Amino acid sequence: MLLNFDNISETVNPRFKGGEGDFISRMYNDGFNKIMLGRLPVGANIGYHKHEENSEIIYILSGEGRCLYDDGEELLKPGDCHYCPLGHSHSLINNSGTEELVFFAVVPEHKK
Repeated sequence: MLLNFDNISETVNPRFKGGEGDFISRMYNDGFNKIMLGRLPVGANIGYHKHEENSEIIYILSGEGRCLYDDGEELLKPGDCHYCPLGHSHSLINNSGTEELVFFAVVPEHKK
């Protein structure tokens, strides 16, 4: 199945998961998986949250940022992949100050 993100409407999510700024995404959701192309403008972040019914895989395409993960912090750059398993917590932050953070993410549901 081909997913062309250019053919999926862009959604702006202000203060997503309690974060700051806008999380902008083009998302395919079949009820079992969310597959998305996401963007965080400079200074924006996705709020710290726990994955209680799913996990998340984030692959950085461009820009730089950081991820708060459980009790630690990870610096992310293009080519890095962050994984947040079921039962763990994280946040994604664009703190680069110069460019948008663009990423590909997959969120598979584990409990229905």
